[in-house]
Amino acid sequence: MTFAWPFLLPALLVVPVLLAAYWWLLQRRRRRAVPFSSVALIRAAQPSRGTWRRHLPVALLLSALALLGLAAARPQIEADVPVSASSVILAVDVSGSMCATDVDPNRLSAAQDAVRDFVRRQDDGTRIGLVAFAGFAQLVVEPTTDHDELTDAIDSLTTGRGTAIGAAILKSVDAIAQINPDVPPTDLGLAPGSPGGQGGSPDAPPRAPDAPEIVVLLTDGANTLGVPPVEAARSAAERGVRVYPIGFGTTEPTMMVCTAEQLGGNLFENPGRRGWGGGLRGGGGPLVADEPTLRQVASITGGTYFAASDAAQLQDVLEDLPRHVQVQQREIEVSVWLAALAGLLVLLAVGAAVRWSAFPS
Repeated sequence: MTFAWPFLLPALLVVPVLLAAYWWLLQRRRRRAVPFSSVALIRAAQPSRGTWRRHLPVALLLSALALLGLAAARPQIEADVPVSASSVILAVDVSGSMCATDVDPNRLSAAQDAVRDFVRRQDDGTRIGLVAFAGFAQLVVEPTTDHDELTDAIDSLTTGRGTAIGAAILKSVDAIAQINPDVPPTDLGLAPGSPGGQGGSPDAPPRAPDAPEIVVLLTDGANTLGVPPVEAARSAAERGVRVYPIGFGTTEPTMMVCTAEQLGGNLFENPGRRGWGGGLRGGGGPLVADEPTLRQVASITGGTYFAASDAAQLQDVLEDLPRHVQVQQREIEVSVWLAALAGLLVLLAVGAAVRWSAFPS
């Protein structure tokens, strides 16, 4: 147990002080001897109430004071939080390489089907957000329980150039920061067109306590521009946000064929670069997921890396995902519960005092 305001804990000293005063009063009363001719008569006049009943109201009041002292210090405990009480940010790669047909009919169509089914399987209380990324990352749908809005947005995803995995991680963290005040927003630069690659030390920074919100990142390539994924992962870890990367596609991609809907208006078009994204830099080859970097991202943030080479495997990964994240630990303040329990003890103390003083047995 931890305390948000530990400087108030000394207030608990009032309890032993009052207990000592109560004991002193009892001893003082015992020392006052009154001469009487018949001890038997005194015993007959005394109520038969047990000794413990005389002390119970005081004990209840002192216990209530102790609980109020603890509540004032704002105690917090680590508790398991179900995924239905948290949020999931889905970050989906929509780079041009997602049109590769090594996954039938192409990677993006298979990903859309799998992600759509994942959304529909979640509880009504689960908030889900959608981030789409190619040359830059965009929050398409803020975390919401309106799953119909999410499925409509998934159906309308279009492709673009470049693969900014690091930017997608940071954008997802910022989406979480909007709904969780304990997660500060990121402050790393996200200038489109800046050099990609890995960069930085692979060592993980000290991780903050796990936030109940998580990021599920689906990509088929490697970072080609923007902030390096490892650097973005460090920023997520410092905020307690776990990232679960999914490397999608085979190691032998075929030709790329996008539907007219997937080409759309080229929302993610970046005129400053040529070619489509999907593994031109980093640990993987062209159009192949950069598994070493994705594993590193998962390791740094405390998540898990998954690989899916076809639509069926992707469906299985997303179906299995809740078993990995459905129970999450976070610190929960219990001041209200302690104060409520203290109030109950006060009522019991008053009730006991009235009952046994007014109706001695």
